[in-house]
Order: sequence, then C-alpha cells, then structure tokens
Amino acid sequence: MKRIASLLLGLAMAAAALSGCGAQGRETAAQEFPDAVSIVLSDDGIIVDGKVVSTDESAAVHTAHDIVCYESGRDFTYGEGTEADAHTAEEAEAHTVVHITQPGTYALSGTLSAGQIAVDLGEDAEDDPAAVVTLILNGVDITCTVAPAVIFYNVYECGSTDEDTASETVDTSAAGANVLIADGTINNVTGSYVARIYDPDSVVLSEDGMTVEDSGKLHKYDGAFYSKMSMNVDGGEAGTGVLNITADNEGLDTELHLTINGGTINITSGNDGINTNEDNVSVTTVNGGSVNIQVTGETGEGDGIDSNGWLVINGGAVTAAACSDSGDAGIDATMGITINGGTVAASGNMYDQIDGGAQNYVVFSFASRQNGGQTYTLQNADGETVGTWTPANDFTCLVVSSPDLTAGDYTLWQGDTQLAGTMSDGVGSPGGGRHMGGEAPPADLDPWQAPEGEVPENAGSEVPDDPPERPDGEMEPDGRESPAGGHGPGGGEGGQSAAGLSKTFTLSDGGSFLNGLSPTETTEASET
Repeated sequence: MKRIASLLLGLAMAAAALSGCGAQGRETAAQEFPDAVSIVLSDDGIIVDGKVVSTDESAAVHTAHDIVCYESGRDFTYGEGTEADAHTAEEAEAHTVVHITQPGTYALSGTLSAGQIAVDLGEDAEDDPAAVVTLILNGVDITCTVAPAVIFYNVYECGSTDEDTASETVDTSAAGANVLIADGTINNVTGSYVARIYDPDSVVLSEDGMTVEDSGKLHKYDGAFYSKMSMNVDGGEAGTGVLNITADNEGLDTELHLTINGGTINITSGNDGINTNEDNVSVTTVNGGSVNIQVTGETGEGDGIDSNGWLVINGGAVTAAACSDSGDAGIDATMGITINGGTVAASGNMYDQIDGGAQNYVVFSFASRQNGGQTYTLQNADGETVGTWTPANDFTCLVVSSPDLTAGDYTLWQGDTQLAGTMSDGVGSPGGGRHMGGEAPPADLDPWQAPEGEVPENAGSEVPDDPPERPDGEMEPDGRESPAGGHGPGGGEGGQSAAGLSKTFTLSDGGSFLNGLSPTETTEASET
C-alpha cells in the first residue's frame, strides 16, 4: 500500500518562517505578468506600472489614508466593539490604503508595513458579471493592525443567498473576487478585523435612550484576508506559491462562498482559520492545493475550518488544528461535510458529523486530552505505515481521510506506544456537532478535568498494566503480541483486550469510529 502523504502542521508552519527572508528574496521570486497592472508596494512610495501611484480618487489604482476601522472614543450608539477592538485616529492615519476601483488583473509585490489592499468596484458591481478583479500575489508582504490587510468590498457576486435553493454544489468560476498565488513566491498577509459598526440611520434606542434595541450593520469584517463576495483562490501552474496569513481574529473569510483550487495556504489565527459565513448557504470547497491551519486561540475559541453552510473537500491536502482550549472542531460545517478526495487531518475537541462522500475517513476519539506535537501512526495488517499525523494543538478528536485508507485491519500508535479503543457506529451517539467529553464548559473550568471519582465520557475501560498473555501460537499480523481475547470489533479476529478495548481495528468503507483510545503497554512500532 502506498504511503499516505502526511501533512505535519508544525512543518507547514515552519514554511511560514521563510517569510523572514528579505525583500531581495521576494524580488528574485517575483514574476513578470505583462497583462497585469503592476503594483509595487513600499513604505517609501508605491509604484503602479512604473509610475508613482495617484492620489486621485478617479484613478483605477490610488492611495488614501481612509481605512475603515473601529474608532475609539465612540459612545454605545456607534457599534458593538469593545475597547480592545477600538483604534485611534492616529493609528488609522498611519495606514495607507491602496484602492483598486476598476476590473482587471493586478500583480502585487513588495512590502507595505502599515496598509491595506481594498477592492471596490462600486455599489452596482454585485450584479455586473464584468466586475471581476484578480489579485496576483507576486511576493508581497502586507501588514494591517486595525483592519483586514486585504479586502474585497464590491465585485460581482456569482452566488445566491436563497436558502431554499442552496446546496453543497456551487460553481464560483465567475466570481468577482479572485486570488492567484504566483509560483515560487512567498506572500505574507498579517491582518486584524473590524468589529460591528452600526449604520447610524438604522439605530433604534430603547425608551430610556440607554441601550440600542435594533440596528443595521454598516461594517463588520472578521478576517485578516476578507471578501464580502464569493472568492476563488488559485495557485500557479506549478502550485509552488505560498500564502502565509497571520490573523488577530479569523484568517481567510468570505461572506458567501470560497473555493480553493491551488497554492499553499498557511493560516495562523486567533479564531476560525477559514470562515464562510452566510447561514445555511455558504460553501467552502477545496479542490486542490495545500491548506494548513493552526488556531492559536487568543479569542478563546476557533474552528480550523468553519462553514456556516457546507464544507466539500474534493482534493488537495487539508490540515486543520482547532483551538486547544475550547469545544471546537478541526473541520466544522452547519449543513454538512463531504470528503470526496484529497488528504485530511483535522484535530479539535468536537466532532462535527461527516455526511459521507467518495472517500473513506476515520474518526479517532481519545479517552483523555492529547498534547500537541505528538505523532500518531496508522499501520495496516502487514505492519506498513499508511498514515502519520502530528497535530499542533491539544485535542481529543482527530479526523483523517486519504485515498489510501482502505477497508481492513489496522493498528494505531502514539510514538512507540500502541493505542487501544472500541469501534462503534459513531462518536458517543449518532449525530454531529458533539463536544468530546460533553457540552462546552464554562470559560473558567478546565474542560478536560473530570470531577473527582468520575470517568470521562469517552474514556472506556482502562487497559490493565499487565494484560493476560495471548494464547500460544497467536501473533499479530506484524509480529507483535496480541492481547487476549482474539476477537476484534464485530466478532472477527482482531485482538480484543480483556478490558474490552481492542488493539486491532477493522475499518470499513465509508466512515469508521474509534472511541476511548488509550495507551497499552509500550511497544516499539514495526519498521516501515
């Protein structure tokens, strides 16, 4: 069996360290795009097609210091942000906004240490199929500390927000917001967010005038890289371009659909790594490329990928590590998750139900909290390694999928320690969206510490320190000792321990669920 190509998030995030190479390296990597408008960023001045950028608002590309952010010093009628969300006029003024106001292709390179790329083709653009902008990330480094570093405001919207006709199958090829990660380039986008700002004409106060009873939204942008419209992200022909997103809040967001077709995208975020946020409508689709997400949890929560509609993975490689300290999932979708291809390794503290798809998957649910940085190895009946995963976060649930994951007998190892568990038709009980160990705990409670004298929900039975010896002549397929019992889940030969936990798992086509995973005696894994 071919070895599964494993994506280790720690190594993927190490790729982000390449962003430390200087401007010279980025310039060397930059490519020529003769049909694109060239925008060379610099703190000393921005050059557009060889000329100093215009400050005339009528120009297709112009600059200003008019960034939208949550302003400090406002009263309660202004919005729903906190003091931590607010920024002074001086902070805002320090940012240069590069406005793109006409359809076309724009190649971005260089460095902007306090700025934003803002695409806005006007209020009528949403209904205009010609209102299409492609941003080529051609060795760019953009930092914004008060708002998203890249934002699409108004371009063509190819999708519908009608819940009655919404489905997991969407075609975003005509979308007005497009991003191309140029081959051989490293691109860094570091951004913040904008808390909810009210439309002042919509604010309705309470009878005593002390609270806001109702209001409309004027601005709210959660992601460092944000689009109000459906967006496509592509890589070059070789797929060697890298986009590193570092986010105070969410990472890569759209308000409707997001389709990822190529490139390498590394996201480090304080909240959701990827979010598509139209309730019961949005579709996040991964067709290719590499997506590596680590939620650091500065906000106290965050899924790896969170779709308020569907998540569909057709290809590529997805590694998603949710917030360690909350009941969130590596992959999460309100309307359903479908895995048709690619490789997936999603770690978190909640399992969100996978509806199926053309490819097998396995859900590993652990009896206790697992520390990030440990390596888990899945071996087939011949002792061959078919998958290795090293989640970066602390977690209790690991979801994996690969085209090489076929029905058959397997063993699971944490380092050199074999794990045992039970198989079932689901995690805990049928249905999705289950927190490992019960409902999400209060913020001041350690969610992984069971009350004294109680056993965690998914702990299963303990594996004895000294299990009974196997019957004479019986060996595991790879030569390791089998536990007593001789029967795996479903009654076949599989090594069921005396405590009711199995060291050998029979995976079936579709989805397989391993619960209460716990270490057995330390045994060296076989060589692959």
